[in-house]
Amino acid sequence: MSTQTELKGKTKTYDMAYIGICTVLIIICSWISIPTVIPFTLQTFAVFLAVILLGGKRGSIAVLVYILLGAIGLPVFSGFKGGLGSLLGTTGGYIIGFIFSALFMWLMEKLLGRKLWVQAVSMVIGLLICYAVGTVWFMVVYTRNTGAVGLAAVLGWCVTPFIIPDVIKMAAALGLGNLLRGRLFKALGN
Repeated sequence: MSTQTELKGKTKTYDMAYIGICTVLIIICSWISIPTVIPFTLQTFAVFLAVILLGGKRGSIAVLVYILLGAIGLPVFSGFKGGLGSLLGTTGGYIIGFIFSALFMWLMEKLLGRKLWVQAVSMVIGLLICYAVGTVWFMVVYTRNTGAVGLAAVLGWCVTPFIIPDVIKMAAALGLGNLLRGRLFKALGN
């Protein structure tokens, strides 16, 4: 009986360590800004990598911890920002959308397993969910603070310029996540 308890404790310790490492990875990737005409971060890459690498449950927890750390004021978001103001601002919905993306990927994993095609489809739909949550949030906050804004304008500002970089980041996360997951868990015997 104690061997089973020790094994459960070891697994929980590994889970916490993996979640912590992926949370830190999301934070670091949020700080990395790629200078293009419209700069973008590697935040989306890290969110998807966490879920692919750790699986739906642990990956979703890593994303939630990241958002909660930012909500309490730690400068974990892009531009070294943090606090409720960052989440309640116009682009905060895209950050909140990450948790919905991760939860959707977890649901797909539960229903269809961790096959490569399932992960790819769940990432695409997860990104669309993130875009939807963020865009609706942006429109509500912008309209309340500045005035009415059309859907086409918001998509042009907040979604369209990021589609190609996000697709590249998803492909990188899918490939790297699957490569690392097999090697990491094999090396640790977990």
